Amino acid sequence: MAAVEWFEKWFDSPYYPVLYHQRDEAEADAFVDRLINHLNPVPAGSKLLDIACGRGRHAQHLASKGFDVTGIDLSPCSIEAAQQYSSDTLHFYLHDMRLPFWVNYFDYAFNFFTSFGYFRTERENYNAIRTMANALKPGGTLVIDYLNTHYTEDNLQYTQEEEYRGIKFYITKWFDETHFHKKIEIMDEQLSEPLIFTEQVAKYSLGDMTDMLAFHNLQVQEVYGDYFFGHYDVKKSPRMIVLAKKFLPPI
Repeated sequence: MAAVEWFEKWFDSPYYPVLYHQRDEAEADAFVDRLINHLNPVPAGSKLLDIACGRGRHAQHLASKGFDVTGIDLSPCSIEAAQQYSSDTLHFYLHDMRLPFWVNYFDYAFNFFTSFGYFRTERENYNAIRTMANALKPGGTLVIDYLNTHYTEDNLQYTQEEEYRGIKFYITKWFDETHFHKKIEIMDEQLSEPLIFTEQVAKYSLGDMTDMLAFHNLQVQEVYGDYFFGHYDVKKSPRMIVLAKKFLPPI
């Protein structure tokens, strides 16, 4: 029996949404609005895929704009929470992005807020890109919102403490040649002993990402360095937001 991966345990933990309760959802929605204005999907009923959709907030926001939106995530708890918002134009499925999903179906696919690079091997990460690529119609667009490796290395906050509703989180961050790591120690009076989770995200440069996408017939069209579509600077930009279009290789 295969070992349970860190993200399967952590994303399904009741402490995960507690730790990240302060995420600025209004700011995230504003970015999605700017992105849709930039992409200008036509027709209005375009089919959109939200990969690693979590509890579905951003998929809901996209559906409210008149698009047909599908969200997928491997967390049963997240999908159960999201499915209460399902409608004729908003759909949620429990699905692992490493495995094939619908093929040549979507006009746009989105992977928001560093929801990629979690997997143990390069092959698994490549499989995730393959799923994204295959899900798009020819000419469709993929948007990957990823951390900027070089900026993150230079600006990493190595330790921090958070407390919310009596629950304490002690966080330690570090990086090695290939990954960023975040150890989260949870102290709660409801626990007999502390819980510990460790997040892991692969370090991909723009060149790495471009090569991965090209291997799966996705050609980078635009790259931005923040949520306001600022110029991407390898040292100064906090984000690496990549827009790529699916093309068909010559026969």
